[in-house]
Amino acid sequence: LLALSAPEWVALVGGLRAMGANYDGSAHGIFTDRVGALTNDFFTVLTSMDYEWRKDDEAGMTFTLAGRATGEARFKATRSDLIFGSNSQLRAVAEVYASRDGHARFVKDFVKVWNKIMMLDRFDVRT
Repeated sequence: LLALSAPEWVALVGGLRAMGANYDGSAHGIFTDRVGALTNDFFTVLTSMDYEWRKDDEAGMTFTLAGRATGEARFKATRSDLIFGSNSQLRAVAEVYASRDGHARFVKDFVKVWNKIMMLDRFDVRT
């Protein structure tokens, strides 16, 4: 219904996760220490080999990201976060945003997709 492409969807979800915009206020998928800032931290953590994903439950609905070197639990995640690493198309977009020069592109793409969804029902301003 939002008419989003896969790259737009990745940018939107990653941006909302970085800003801590979960519907229930949970910390799941918030892979940053700078909650509220529009950063590409979600993607850098998601694609990093510094973390090991451990299932929290038998159904595999929630996960803990633990540092490989220390074993210390660092972040919590859900299955919807895991798909960005396991689906090849979504992973490719996530890797672009996670790159050293990916932050500027991510911010530009997030702003563009945010504007797109906010204007979807604004028939009074369409051309």
